[in-house]
Amino acid sequence: MRAGRLGAAAAGLGLAAWAGAAPAAHVPLLCDVLGIARRLDLGSDAVGLTFDDGPHRHGTPAILETLAAAGATATFFVVGEQVRREPGIVGEVAAAGHRIAVHGDRHVALTCVTPAALRADLDRCAALVAEHGGSAPDRYRPPYGVFSAAALREARRRCWTPLLWSAWGCDWRAGATPDSIATRATREVGAGDVVLLHDADHYSAPGSWRRTVAALPRILDELGARGLRAVAV
Repeated sequence: MRAGRLGAAAAGLGLAAWAGAAPAAHVPLLCDVLGIARRLDLGSDAVGLTFDDGPHRHGTPAILETLAAAGATATFFVVGEQVRREPGIVGEVAAAGHRIAVHGDRHVALTCVTPAALRADLDRCAALVAEHGGSAPDRYRPPYGVFSAAALREARRRCWTPLLWSAWGCDWRAGATPDSIATRATREVGAGDVVLLHDADHYSAPGSWRRTVAALPRILDELGARGLRAVAV
């Protein structure tokens, strides 16, 4: 009984911390307490590859070309306002065998969004994914990787998997280079890890998608050298 109360208290504290102002998006302990996935059971030779913030008129097609050449697949967490600008690209992503997931209709921190506004935001993005991607989404990653209590409730009510990442290239930074992105993204990556990259620069350093495109072949080559393959999650 005491253990149950302690577990409930820990979960409550974790949720309060997560919903506070700008907590780190990749704190393993909070993810474990709140049941937010950072890694997935993908088999003994697979790494989950994900891209946020698209679609992008130039970045997304360039990423698709590189993935096709390597025989790799990925999951694209799209933003609704960008889907409305480039709906055809979402169809191209789906036609190439990749997965499309929800990143939100607008790219804003959820700590500033009311529960009602959040529901409407997710409804709009999910409808766009279903319309242009061909199937209803079942994965969700919030902007900046910061969940609110309402966002977690909504994800679970919709039977969506709330998914963050366990490795990233920090490719959104102005000072990132193809080498730094590839090195960071693969430094300690292994089977089951989920890698975060960006196929767009709508909310990051201008032109950052170019560096990601340049880094991606190096990332895929390094995974292959370790006997790993990139897959959608």
